[in-house]
Amino acid sequence: MATAEGGAQGLTPAHRRFLIRDALLIAAGVNAVLNALIAWLLTLGESEIPLAAVPLVEGPSVITDTVGTFFVLTFLTTLAVTTAVWKELRSGHLTRLAHPRGTFAERLPDTRLRRATRLGLLCMLALGPVAVAVLLLLDYGDIPIGEFVVYKAIFGVALGALVTPLIAMVAFGDEPPPQEAAVSPAG
Repeated sequence: MATAEGGAQGLTPAHRRFLIRDALLIAAGVNAVLNALIAWLLTLGESEIPLAAVPLVEGPSVITDTVGTFFVLTFLTTLAVTTAVWKELRSGHLTRLAHPRGTFAERLPDTRLRRATRLGLLCMLALGPVAVAVLLLLDYGDIPIGEFVVYKAIFGVALGALVTPLIAMVAFGDEPPPQEAAVSPAG
């Protein structure tokens, strides 16, 4: 069981273990596999992926996929990591670390869905334009499917390494809602 005593920002060894094992190592594996798989599935029947294309009309492109990943990866990560942290808080494996008053974390929505939506949009709006500018400046043209799949795997790991620990730190400050009772089938 975790104690309330800890080092920097009140992190206990249990919090550090969660950040390293779950938020970095496990998330890196999951993000690499899922991003590569999604990239491969979205490009079936294509031979190359253009740098830019009109979304939903001309098919996938590096730019639209990258910007979309900023939202989707952050959104899904917030749902999964918040749920995992709440479970650990309820079981006593982690202790709650209250957020200082007036911080960004304190102002985020309490519900997973609203928080995931807000963080996904913020990530996409903050990092998307920078990524588009970098991709346009590099202007490497169309890329083969294999390179696109590798790009997406690496991008997913890098983005996950950026957002997952931050999402976990926010969730460490939550007061998790009571666990919902399982609904048994009528019959």
